[in-house]
Amino acid sequence: MTALPDLASYEGVLFDLDGVLTPTAEVHMRAWRSMFEQLFADWHITPPYTDHDYFEYLDGKKRYDGVAGLLRSRDVEVPWGEPTDAPTADTISGIGNRKNEFFTKALETDGIQAYPGSLALVEQLQAAGIPIAVVSSSKNAEDVLQAAGIRDRFPVVMDGVVAERDHLASKPAPDVFLEAARMLGVEPARSVAVEDAISGVQSAAAGGFAVVVGVDRGAGADKLREAGATVVVDDLSAFVN
Repeated sequence: MTALPDLASYEGVLFDLDGVLTPTAEVHMRAWRSMFEQLFADWHITPPYTDHDYFEYLDGKKRYDGVAGLLRSRDVEVPWGEPTDAPTADTISGIGNRKNEFFTKALETDGIQAYPGSLALVEQLQAAGIPIAVVSSSKNAEDVLQAAGIRDRFPVVMDGVVAERDHLASKPAPDVFLEAARMLGVEPARSVAVEDAISGVQSAAAGGFAVVVGVDRGAGADKLREAGATVVVDDLSAFVN
């Protein structure tokens, strides 16, 4: 087995949130499924929504881009609308906001905790003085980090809110990772990106990061490597000394 790189030997480490630091991917998956199953039934859309749709169109991408891509896969086109659209609006933005209601309720009801292995790695990097950041497509990132009690560990949080404000392209484009590296004051070519989503791995690889860690939470190790991961692990505890 090839030895894993020492992440503390790099300038900085940039973490995706959902599925990497916290198991919010599971909450997102349930929220998307509930929302789309209801929408597909109401609009008589076929074929039915499946988990493949989540990994193909939604995982790691900005909410509205994901909605548009999935509906387009079913030959359904609706107006984009505005981010302020009500969750009842039959627009891309309205449908995305509708899903967010499902997610918010689940987060409030069940709470969230960081993966133990991920938290241990974060603590190890902090102790070594390595700059760290969160790079998430989610507009819920701040709420999730607060709920998990780890917001104060990250001086830089690049999330869906910031990306929309600054007109940054969604993953798999490299924009969000590159901007987060700039904000953190590190060079991508001397830094590490950690992702569990295919689109996120593609984003980090396109950004020229020295190491792209793929965390296999269900996307598949081979697919993560094909997307550009230089190393794949099942859990970040693998890097903890």
